Amino acid sequence: MSSYSAAEIEPKWQQAWETAGTFTAVRDDAKPKYYVLEMFPYPSGNLHIGHVRNYTMGDVVARYKLSTGHAVLHPMGWDAFGLPAENAAMEKKIHPGEWTYQNIANMKSQFAKLGLSLDWSREFATCDPEYYGQQQAMFIDFLEKGLVYRKNATVNWDPVDLTVLANEQVEDGKGWRSGAVIERRELTQWFFKISDYSEELLNALDGLDNWPDKVKLMQRNWIGKSRGLQFAFSLIDGPASHDRVEVYTTRPDTLLGASFVGISPDHPLAKSLEQDNPELAAFNAECRKMGTAEEDMEKAEKKGFDTGLRVRHPFDTAWELPVYVANFILMDYGTGAIFGCPAHDQRDLEFARKYDLPVISTFAPVTDEGTALPEDGGDAFVPPKTDPVIYLRGFAGDTEQTGIEAIDAAIAFCEENGVGRGVTNFRLRDWGLSRQRYWGCPIPVIHCETCGVVPEAKENLPVRLPEDVTFDKPGNPLNWHPTWRDVPCPKCGAAAQRETDTMDTFVDSSWYYARFTSPGADRPTNAADAAYWMNVDQYIGGVEHAILHLLYSRFFARAMHACGHLPASAIEPFDALFTQGMVTHEIYLTRDDTGRAIYHLPGDVHDGKLADGTAVEIIPSAKMSKSKKNVVDPEAIIAQYGADTARWFVLSDSPPERDVEWTASGAEASSKHLNRVWRIATDAMQAPETGEGDKDLLREMHKAVHDVTMAVESFGFNTAVARLYAFTNALHKSKAGRGAKTEAAKTLAQLMAPMTPHLAEELWATLGGTGLIANAPWPMADAAMLVDDEVTLPIQINGKRRAEITVPRDMPKDEIEKLVLASDAVKRAMADGATPKKLIVVPGRIVNVVL
Repeated sequence: MSSYSAAEIEPKWQQAWETAGTFTAVRDDAKPKYYVLEMFPYPSGNLHIGHVRNYTMGDVVARYKLSTGHAVLHPMGWDAFGLPAENAAMEKKIHPGEWTYQNIANMKSQFAKLGLSLDWSREFATCDPEYYGQQQAMFIDFLEKGLVYRKNATVNWDPVDLTVLANEQVEDGKGWRSGAVIERRELTQWFFKISDYSEELLNALDGLDNWPDKVKLMQRNWIGKSRGLQFAFSLIDGPASHDRVEVYTTRPDTLLGASFVGISPDHPLAKSLEQDNPELAAFNAECRKMGTAEEDMEKAEKKGFDTGLRVRHPFDTAWELPVYVANFILMDYGTGAIFGCPAHDQRDLEFARKYDLPVISTFAPVTDEGTALPEDGGDAFVPPKTDPVIYLRGFAGDTEQTGIEAIDAAIAFCEENGVGRGVTNFRLRDWGLSRQRYWGCPIPVIHCETCGVVPEAKENLPVRLPEDVTFDKPGNPLNWHPTWRDVPCPKCGAAAQRETDTMDTFVDSSWYYARFTSPGADRPTNAADAAYWMNVDQYIGGVEHAILHLLYSRFFARAMHACGHLPASAIEPFDALFTQGMVTHEIYLTRDDTGRAIYHLPGDVHDGKLADGTAVEIIPSAKMSKSKKNVVDPEAIIAQYGADTARWFVLSDSPPERDVEWTASGAEASSKHLNRVWRIATDAMQAPETGEGDKDLLREMHKAVHDVTMAVESFGFNTAVARLYAFTNALHKSKAGRGAKTEAAKTLAQLMAPMTPHLAEELWATLGGTGLIANAPWPMADAAMLVDDEVTLPIQINGKRRAEITVPRDMPKDEIEKLVLASDAVKRAMADGATPKKLIVVPGRIVNVVL
């Protein structure tokens, strides 16, 4: 072929890999193993270019490790439960399962066109009964181990979707899908006891050397270990059922700046007072309409209700503080009560100014230049705890201390005076897993009036979702499906009801990595397979999953070990983590007569204009979004240029941890380069039998092998691509003979194989390679060839560079000195009779001549 035809070649090699079972993972104790995993996708129906980038990165690693003699596990599955399928069912009048499996089939066909080295024999979807049945078995195991429990909890309630939402699913106080204003409700929910592992999950982060620091920091902050003071304010003339208000604070050094006590609307005292106070009951009800997300509560207007009650300050019985019910305090954090120190907390300051409460500074800057204290109308003064400040009202006297030192001093003082005790708390709360929806994993328990909560017998698993459901009514169809819901109690045989809540979809994705090691096992895992394949050596996915998915997966691995499903070595399931950047694109729009934006697909815009000549407004690159229509269809790119072009482009333009901008010109340039590689490599076979510079070309080849290997090992894919451009140019310019050029071309194909596997296979076959290049050993760099035989030495005369000479690397110093003195530059410098005072040769680096 004079040119490379991706449309012809790519399907041929995809079929060859499938026929040969090239990427089927096989346990082989004689080989080192390597498990590479990308976060599996939600089956929305279509791949996007972001998927192409993510999965191409994993594919490069998997193909490289296969060629270096590893037994490689590179599986694929589908994160398939969740609300989008239910919404589609209601909109399209189709069962969620049918919609989901249609999407899976469509996306799988798109994946196939990318030529990914995936072991499809291990494929599963989390909505497969075989998968969620094992998840139910683990739920029962966790229940027996005390890792699952039920309790009343305040939750985010979506009044439209009629389901509980996680904090992360609440955006600006509204449901992420329905857009409805979220309410706070108290419901009986199922919880995983992740808080039992708070200290362990935190400390283990120090051992995750191959995780990004930013991810570890995000997890540390989420776990949120803090040492503080727990104490109580005495209520003055409070109700008979309450004589004190318990408070936990991480800033006891500000206790002498307290101006009010705040309690949650769900605090027992607030609930008691609202019974006889309709105005307070209405205020509490209004507060409960807010969600429980901390970020949303921070943004919301601070509102309070003066209960009329007062408490005594623990250090001065004459010092009384008012008690407010406040909308920004959650019952699930600390004790559900705080003391407000407005001078040193911006939230408290906003509240105090609204209700005309005193602002008392307990510390001030070491220098007050440019800093207004809150009493003077500035913002709250909240320096880092590590900064020194001047304590105006401190527990160790008026002195300069850091916040950390002052906090320790305050705790010690309070403990000595019987005011409270130092307590270590964690921000991490137990994981509420109950969701009031149909399309999720059923929680395998039965509620009996006599026996209470009874786990389903394992031999009856999976508890399958019923197929004959309708979505005519709001909420969960399982609640009114009597043939599924109403069952006899497994213990006493009396009439009972199944749990109709299903599991949070985070549960499904918290152990899939372990199931991939033995997807057909009749237990959650097979011990031998898990021992061989775990841990995941390289995990790849978006940084948006840095907190909950990764934290829940780490917890699940520990819980699975406690129940005998994973070895102790796998309690940290991901040895290395890489978070890739996004693929971005310009946004194109026009405006109608009202000024409303009308967005246009990139394929509809040419030279800044639509087909009818209308000029478009161009907004700089942003994350691809269907609503903004700045999306690129991978199938269109593959049809036009081939999968290898798309793969090469997403790897070449930017470091993989950064965003990459997709441009039509960039895609076209990538395509042209791959065609150029084809021509240059195949031309090598037409070179003369003998030529000049064979050794130079082979030396360049070995350097390329070394550099590309180092780049791939360190996730420097763009660096590897840049090095391959240089090697291609060297091959093109070389006048070497046919043998050297063909060897170099075959090596170029091997180095490109992880990135452009179809082109590499075709080149390998054309150049006479044996078997599939996917199975060929990775080329090894000859260390001797990495060292140049000659070295160029700059010549400095009186400190200024005047010339250079090229000499054999091992030339003796006295021979170099002779050549230097004979050089034209030195001769000219000595023309007036000057003689060298010094001649210093630094081997391999430089020559200094001092006249």
